[in-house]
Amino acid sequence: MTDEELKYPIGKFTVPMSYTGDEIRGWIHDIKTFPGKLRHAIIKLNDAQLDTPYRPGGWTIRQVVHHVADSHMNSLIRFKWGLTEETPTIKAYAEADWALLPDYRLPVESSLKIIDGTHQHLTALFESFNDEQWSRTFIHPENGATISLKRNLALYAWHGKHHLAHVVNTVKTF
Repeated sequence: MTDEELKYPIGKFTVPMSYTGDEIRGWIHDIKTFPGKLRHAIIKLNDAQLDTPYRPGGWTIRQVVHHVADSHMNSLIRFKWGLTEETPTIKAYAEADWALLPDYRLPVESSLKIIDGTHQHLTALFESFNDEQWSRTFIHPENGATISLKRNLALYAWHGKHHLAHVVNTVKTF
C-alpha cells in the first residue's frame, strides 16, 4: 500500500451530496456499532501489538484508540453546543500534541469505556433529532466553515470507520 492508502485506507472524507433519512439512519447505525467493532478488533492484542504504528511515522494502535476517545468526546460537546447555542464557534484542539501526552500510554480499556459511553450519548441524541436540529450549525475556527450537525454526523461515522480500518489493517500484519 502507498503511504496515502495507509493514511486513508477508506479514502478521505467526502461531504455528502444528500442527507436522506436512510443515509442519516445508516450513519447513526455506524456510530452505534463502532465501539463494539473497535473492541473486537483489539481485544486480543498484547502491548507490543498495541504499540505498533499503523504506518511508518504514524500513530500506534494504542494512540489511535486514545485519539478516537478524545475526538469523539470533543464531537459530542460540539453537537451539544450546536443544539443549545446559535451557530457557536467550537473549540479546536491540537490532536497531534494530545497524542504525545502521558495518558496516551495508558492501557486502552479506559478509552474503550469512554468510547462506549460517548457513543451511547451520541446515539441517544441522534435518535431524538428532528429535521430542524439536523440543520443546526456550528463554525469551525480553523477554516471558518459553517458545519451542519448532519454533516458532522457523516464525518464522525466516517472517522470511526477510518480509524477502525487503520487498526484492522495493522492487525492483519501480525
